[in-house]
Amino acid sequence: MKPRGRRPNPRIAQMKRTWYFLSRNGLALVGLGILVFFAGLAAFSFTQTQLPSDNLFQYCGTDTGNGFQVPTCQVCTYDQSLPPPPTWNAANCYPVNSTNVGIVPPTVDLAHLKGGPLPLGSLTLSSSGSGFYSVYDGLVKGAPWSLGISIAIVGTGAIIGLVLGAIAGYFGGIVDEVLMRITDIFLSIPALLLALVVLQVLTTGSTFFATLESRVLLLIFAFVVTWWPLYTRIVRSQVLVTRELKFVEASKASGARSGSILRKHIIPNALYPILVQLSLDVGTIPLLLGSIAFIGFHVFPTSQFPEWGTVAALSVLQIETFIQASPNPFPWWQIVFPGLTLFMFAIAVNFLSDGIRDALDPRLRR
Repeated sequence: MKPRGRRPNPRIAQMKRTWYFLSRNGLALVGLGILVFFAGLAAFSFTQTQLPSDNLFQYCGTDTGNGFQVPTCQVCTYDQSLPPPPTWNAANCYPVNSTNVGIVPPTVDLAHLKGGPLPLGSLTLSSSGSGFYSVYDGLVKGAPWSLGISIAIVGTGAIIGLVLGAIAGYFGGIVDEVLMRITDIFLSIPALLLALVVLQVLTTGSTFFATLESRVLLLIFAFVVTWWPLYTRIVRSQVLVTRELKFVEASKASGARSGSILRKHIIPNALYPILVQLSLDVGTIPLLLGSIAFIGFHVFPTSQFPEWGTVAALSVLQIETFIQASPNPFPWWQIVFPGLTLFMFAIAVNFLSDGIRDALDPRLRR
């Protein structure tokens, strides 16, 4: 008799089967590709030069009166209507309009990438030309902050909600009643308002939360406090249906413990609606951070800190100032590139989450 081969690991087989169905979903692969690009961008950002904390990624120059900017930081500009200065072809020298030397448009000249890159244009900080902010630097160096904060908030909230919702729905009775009433209390608290109150109260006059890392952790905690209740309610409703199915009753009849039933049967079947909610929530975190910056409350050291939501908020604020003070053409890149980054991040997570949900749920593969 021919000996039987070793049986494949069921978990590995499940992963291969999931990848097979996921790879047949074009939109999911597009979302995965975009997220891989952003992850690579976050890794690439750590290779970039970091500027002092009091001048994070800000560019400036000093007008000499002859249409040429002497670079006091990393950028020089020259009046495009005048003869180019001797260093016009330098990697960090850009032509600007004489009526508003504070605006550097996007450039397609790859030579500029060698130093002080402004390939996506500048974000105007001063119409006099004394301040520049590279949109490129803000988006590249903001990738790890935006991705890390979004994943930390949504991931932690989803895990807490998954555990509490599964416990409440499976055991029912007094456990369910207590957990759901606590959930209702936290659901009634606006997330943005609580984050502002917590940050203001705990950071005012406190040396413990004076560092950037501690303030970011405090921000994550403030949002997680109001983020888990929604996941708890979603999971509970799913568990109430799953616990009545035949395979769960069979597990109980075979003597399986409650913890084993929750881990092997209840929680895996409650993941599908969570993936949908995750896809909606992850992309909103940078927008909430931008809202905090827009109303004038800065979690980060400066208003020019490289975080996608903060860059987008700064872009909107500076556009308003520019429109009121200048008749020059509208600097569209200041809005388009930060907004496009936020849009691509949100839509990529949505595509990938929907694809994973379809690949994991056999009912959706029919």
